[in-house]
Amino acid sequence: MKLSRRVSWFLLAFGVWSWFIWITFVKNLWQDGSGLAFDDAGDPTGYFWVHLLLAVTSFLLGTAVGVIGLRGVRALRDERA
Repeated sequence: MKLSRRVSWFLLAFGVWSWFIWITFVKNLWQDGSGLAFDDAGDPTGYFWVHLLLAVTSFLLGTAVGVIGLRGVRALRDERA
């Protein structure tokens, strides 16, 4: 399957965006002072584990989508050469 230039760049940008957003979210989750992510004893709560799982899943999906986009961009570049 051949991806268009627009789709390839969109997928690559989506992968980068996903990493940027979720890294920021995990930093904020780790530094949470509201009591949602950690209880009074400093132990992680269910909220923390669920959102960490969401972040890891998003990292994996963002990486897969970004790699597909990168491969599409490289294929288009190689095609022009």
